[in-house]
Amino acid sequence: MAFDLIIDGVRRQTAAHTDVKNPSTGAVAGRMPMATTQDLDDAIAAAARAFKTWSQTSDAERQAACHAIAAKIEAHAEELARLITAEQGKQLNGLGSRFEVGGTAAWTHATADMQLPVSVLQDNEQGRIELHRKPIGVIGSITPWNWPMLIGSWHIIPAVRTGNTVVIKPSPYTPLSTIRMVELMNEVLPPGVVNVVSGDDALGAALSSHPGIAKMVFTGSTATGRKIMASAAPTLKRITLELGGNDAGVVLPDADPKAIAPDLFWGAFINGGQTCAALKRLYVHDSIYEQVCNELVAFASTVPMGDGLDENNQLGPIQNAMQFKRVVELVEEAKQAGGRILCGGAPLAGNGYFYPITFVADVQEGIRLVDEEQFGPALPIIRYTDVEDAMRRANDNPMGLGGSVWSSDAAKAKVLAQRLECGTAWVNKHGGIQPNAPFGGVKQSGIGVEFSEEGLKEYTTVQTVYC
Repeated sequence: MAFDLIIDGVRRQTAAHTDVKNPSTGAVAGRMPMATTQDLDDAIAAAARAFKTWSQTSDAERQAACHAIAAKIEAHAEELARLITAEQGKQLNGLGSRFEVGGTAAWTHATADMQLPVSVLQDNEQGRIELHRKPIGVIGSITPWNWPMLIGSWHIIPAVRTGNTVVIKPSPYTPLSTIRMVELMNEVLPPGVVNVVSGDDALGAALSSHPGIAKMVFTGSTATGRKIMASAAPTLKRITLELGGNDAGVVLPDADPKAIAPDLFWGAFINGGQTCAALKRLYVHDSIYEQVCNELVAFASTVPMGDGLDENNQLGPIQNAMQFKRVVELVEEAKQAGGRILCGGAPLAGNGYFYPITFVADVQEGIRLVDEEQFGPALPIIRYTDVEDAMRRANDNPMGLGGSVWSSDAAKAKVLAQRLECGTAWVNKHGGIQPNAPFGGVKQSGIGVEFSEEGLKEYTTVQTVYC
């Protein structure tokens, strides 16, 4: 099935398409329209026209529109879930495509109900001063392939809620669910408020440098984030960047290995480890090191992996060949450095980019599996003997998205968690996020935050009014 662009509220056919492959089977999931720079110009022009009226709508109208979008997503939930699985590979059940669609609808409803009221800074005999938040303009969005629809909504909905208009470019690996979501949005929004263009990386570069874009929002790698930041500089675009992570988890000696194993596992391997805020490095105290390793391997044996359309599977493949190759290389390098493979450690036979859950023990900093973000189903487990040393090593990384501390003493763990150099810290869990809590990285893991009222503010400018 060939998909079309959505520009100014209507479908636009393109002269060229490219196949989007199912990473489980290699079959064609659909055909992505290849937008030209003229298509991009037209989408931005449509968004600019729509901004003139959409920015003047009432708060109640925008709130109602966002709830209507959520209702559309709910009405088409199974269709969208199957489309995500076909292009991204993740399983339908558990923390898979149905979870992603449900999360998109729930997040949209929650964002619809958030408010940014006028703040009164002064009201006395000397006069009244008010702080108003106003929409920025046309928002450019570039989204990744790991959670294509959910992250797309994280970019679009707060922009729409605050009176902005949007041109979104999804990943060329997973454009189909985003295109369909935008098509559904246009059934309830005025033309031009949300537009979608798709194509290769060059189209993304043209979007981020376009003078008609007032703000860029990007979720993806730190390397690409740097390029977007540079291309935004000539026109002083505002930016929100949610970039890579190499999240550390520190397991204290008083933790219960069996009790924490399931949450450790899913903290690391939700979406097959293809999540920015997944657990990427696990530091475990020497006194319980082997117990934690054994419990993780035992739990992993209960989690079936395979074609996402099979209702029995709980994990799918790596999404694309490039990422598959990277995971293979990092694990092989860890083996050569003396890493002990507890399970997995080699690609699975057959079709698709399937790599088994892999735990690599007895490794240290200095190898890429520990030092860099693997973004796949392989977890290094690092032994330590001194908690202070573990905290130092956890923080000694250029990334700072998330981190966690695991202990039977939650109060003690909280104190240590607050010392982690990261935007979000968890105690006895990892990776859980909510629409009412800000999320963003420090160091090289990003600029700005998403979610909650703090995330809404990122889509506004401040106007101080003396009256």
